[in-house]
Amino acid sequence: MNYARHVFTHLRKDLRIEWRTKDSINGMLFFTLLVVVVFSIAFDPTSYPTIARQISGGLLWVAILFAAMTALNQSWAREVRNHVLDAHRLVSAPASTLFVGKALANFLFVTGVELVLAPVFAIFYNIHPLGQAWILLVILPLGTWALVVNGTFFAALSLRTRSRELMLPLVLFPISMPALLAMIQATTNVLTGDYMPNLWIKVLFGYDIIFTTACVLLFETILHAD
Repeated sequence: MNYARHVFTHLRKDLRIEWRTKDSINGMLFFTLLVVVVFSIAFDPTSYPTIARQISGGLLWVAILFAAMTALNQSWAREVRNHVLDAHRLVSAPASTLFVGKALANFLFVTGVELVLAPVFAIFYNIHPLGQAWILLVILPLGTWALVVNGTFFAALSLRTRSRELMLPLVLFPISMPALLAMIQATTNVLTGDYMPNLWIKVLFGYDIIFTTACVLLFETILHAD
């Protein structure tokens, strides 16, 4: 019970800060909409509807992935200011509560952007799922959490580096490749209606469990590292 209360405290703090500043949300929305518009201009989806369905899953997750970088970098930059992160090291609450609260906040930020991006993406690319659309309600949260949990962890790990904005994607992209493959394939299968993406959903679920556990267990070492 105390653990959940500490997590909720960190989550509420991040949500309040974002509500006041809107730094992450505005940056993510601008980037995702820019990606959608640019690719729709470069490639006419109405002329090649079959090809558009085959590549739309990858385009969707590319937009989400790069936009999430904004929220991940901003989340820890706030903690560095005024030595707030040093204060977190002194509290008696488990260090993992800070990580879980911040990961949940980032998850909500990215999910909010996805709710705006999905209908805009469908309109610009003139597509609708040929498979069972409700499966996207499973794939999107699982894929988003896979990006957010690792991104939050490695953003904290790269805080002490000079070029942390560059270090985060360099570390995050390779380790997220299995999840990215599963996200893209599962989303493409739903959009094209080829077959049920059960295998890819299981891969995503297993990936989330493994890396969430590892990040929670290792975060205390990262927080108290010199």
